[in-house]
Amino acid sequence: MREIEENTRIAARMRELEALLEYHSRLYYELDAPEISDAEYDRLFRELQELEAAYPALASSTSPTKRVGGRVAERFEKVRHQGSMGSLSDVFSEEEFRSFDARVRETAPDAVYCVEYKFDGLSVALEYADGKLIRGLTRGDGVYGEDVTDNLMTIRSLPLTLKEPIPHLIVRGEVYMPKAVFAALNAEREEEGEKPFANPRNAAAGSLRQLDSKLCAARRLEIFVYNVQVCSEPLPPTHFDSLEWLRALGFPVSAENRRCKDAEEAIFRIREIGTSRPSLPFDIDGAVIKVDAFAMRDELGETVSVPRWAAAYKYPPETAKTVVRDIEIQVGRTGVLTPRAAMEPVALAGSTVSYATLHNADFIAEKDIRVGDTVLLHKAGDIIPEILSVVPSERPGDALPFHMPEVCPSCGERVYREEGEAATRCVNPECPAQLERSVIHFVSRDAMGIDFLGASNVRTMIAGGLLKSAADLYTLTKDDILSLGSGYGEKSAANILSAIEKSKDAGLARLLFALGIRHIGEKAGQLLAAAFPDLDALRSADRGTLLAIDEIGPESADSLLRFFQSAHAQTLIRRLQEAGVSTKSKEERSGDALSGMTVVCTGTLPTLKRSEAEALIRANGGNPASSVSKKTSLVLAGEEAGSKLAKAQSLGVRIVTEAEFLALIGDPRANNT
Repeated sequence: MREIEENTRIAARMRELEALLEYHSRLYYELDAPEISDAEYDRLFRELQELEAAYPALASSTSPTKRVGGRVAERFEKVRHQGSMGSLSDVFSEEEFRSFDARVRETAPDAVYCVEYKFDGLSVALEYADGKLIRGLTRGDGVYGEDVTDNLMTIRSLPLTLKEPIPHLIVRGEVYMPKAVFAALNAEREEEGEKPFANPRNAAAGSLRQLDSKLCAARRLEIFVYNVQVCSEPLPPTHFDSLEWLRALGFPVSAENRRCKDAEEAIFRIREIGTSRPSLPFDIDGAVIKVDAFAMRDELGETVSVPRWAAAYKYPPETAKTVVRDIEIQVGRTGVLTPRAAMEPVALAGSTVSYATLHNADFIAEKDIRVGDTVLLHKAGDIIPEILSVVPSERPGDALPFHMPEVCPSCGERVYREEGEAATRCVNPECPAQLERSVIHFVSRDAMGIDFLGASNVRTMIAGGLLKSAADLYTLTKDDILSLGSGYGEKSAANILSAIEKSKDAGLARLLFALGIRHIGEKAGQLLAAAFPDLDALRSADRGTLLAIDEIGPESADSLLRFFQSAHAQTLIRRLQEAGVSTKSKEERSGDALSGMTVVCTGTLPTLKRSEAEALIRANGGNPASSVSKKTSLVLAGEEAGSKLAKAQSLGVRIVTEAEFLALIGDPRANNT
């Protein structure tokens, strides 16, 4: 009885937290009118997460915690749509629209239109049962769509629970990436040497199809809902009123929908929308014109492929012509060299454009862009200036093909371009252009773990001239820190110096990760520290020795060798060693039960986190791996293990539960699971 009462109390608190979080999330994301601080929101969120972890059976399928993602799908299931997910007929001029209007009025002479934005994103169908989101599908081919429910639940503006418990409702909406998010994402991808997305639509589509919903959540997608597909309740008589009804249920609906009594009023609104395009925070590629009354739509009917009661007015792409005066090289914080064109200023899509990104050497070669060329510009997603093409007939006779520099313009170190990559990189860890990022990474929790040295403190020290290298951290004095002025007193200086001193014993695995060597992440650092007793032994290893380590591939091996050959890296390592930073491995073995075995973890384990299980594997002589193959010795499987479990079964690989795994390595917790 007491247990039932306790569960009832816990469930009530969880429902209360869910309602509070949804309320405050809507105030923050939709109305821009928060009532509580971010810290208070985070406290409520953490409380709900902790309760869900302790009482998983009481957790709601539409909990706000689902918005952070985390579930990894093996694939997306294809599901047949209920209701039409078709497309519209396009019109490309005002005269074509007038012809469309004339055809409508032959059947519905009193037709009134609803004119809306034509969002340039990814169309989805959202299904609700008793007011709760149960499924979300991509448009797909219009008949079948992919089930991307977990990813859609990460969209903050999408209601997981409606304000009324409608028994059955399916709505259509458009998932999009805001322009500001798109610009930041592309800048980040270029910093990392990855190919930028062509436009916000491609970025949104790629994000929504991430198998790991946590990656989708990080992309900060948004949605507008614009149509009722299926509904168990009677609808208002017009489309415009149905949109207001959807808004009242909690859906994000555009506030810019307009009723227009005739074709000329609709054309005026189409022009208004076209003029506003550059200033909108999201991408549109047209306007949608729909007959407003549902009864008139029924009279007009549909053709085999499109409705007769709606049309999409497509705006022509806006371009401008200008001249490339120079090609400049910028060095990003990750060491990627990015060329950009400096051009004669030209008006384009509501602003004056003087520069355009050229991405990488392949982009320049493909379009054969040269200094002095006349080029055609457009704005990707109406925001990022990009060169569409060169005008060959206007090329000056002395224009020469462009070549990327052989040395970094920031530090003079030789640059590299790895096989199969488009990016050209500077790998000098002390390059001035990369200093801030490299030091912030060096001090971070999973690297050297230096407390009291967050990003803002690192930036202050760099600006104050105290840091020109990560090694300078270990020569800092109390007077150096006090010289930074306000905010840096005796106590803070003592805390920082104590944390720096403590980090000297972080060990080889964390040091390797802290050095920021390309392709050497946290796990690779652990593998290398398990294979070599210290940094000197690792530096002496040849390519073959490195490749013999399971999960250290050619890219990682070549990157390590290149790093150790760099004069700047050699100086950095020497200075760290002279400062007393330990370069010895701390990978301690607690047993040999898994010696020489390759072990794969899959699914959700009852008590162990994935990182904890992998640490136990290494401590007992095993090698944790991410995929199942013929070399796999053992698979540790939890709930929702998926395709890895199936592959292990097909290969005859031994499969164990968490309890069996703990018993195998002699862990005393085996008796408690």
